[in-house]
Amino acid sequence: MQSAAATVEEYLESLAPERRAVVSAVRELVLAHLPEGYVEAMNWGMISYEVPLERYPNTYNGEPLSLAGLAAQKNHYSLYLMGIYGSPALRERFESGYRASGKRMDIGKSCVRFRKLEDLPLDLAGEAIAAVGLDELCAMHDASTSLRKSRKH
Repeated sequence: MQSAAATVEEYLESLAPERRAVVSAVRELVLAHLPEGYVEAMNWGMISYEVPLERYPNTYNGEPLSLAGLAAQKNHYSLYLMGIYGSPALRERFESGYRASGKRMDIGKSCVRFRKLEDLPLDLAGEAIAAVGLDELCAMHDASTSLRKSRKH
């Protein structure tokens, strides 16, 4: 479910109170661990934590690079962690920590799905967000773009 909200405040207001409470709690966690330089915005129909285009304009699609995203879906919540998608070592550390937490793990390439706040290992999510500084995310993008270009030749 993508939201048409133009601001984070509009997005939160559009949620039912119990869903707003969960999204707000995870939002606070993200903001507490967000490395310097990232900005919070609405993008892709969700709350996005991204590199401002003024800082890094040369993305493959003209959109800001995103470190994380947060959304209330129809039947669950989603926390998108692009840092673990871009780094096999971070992904392994995250998945290993998740399994060790004893919580039910439901992860896609970068999407962590959870039904209740208690289902998300908050400390681990915070560590994953804090682990990728702005320059590191830009370097991951540069490396993946170079790799794609070299495969075409």
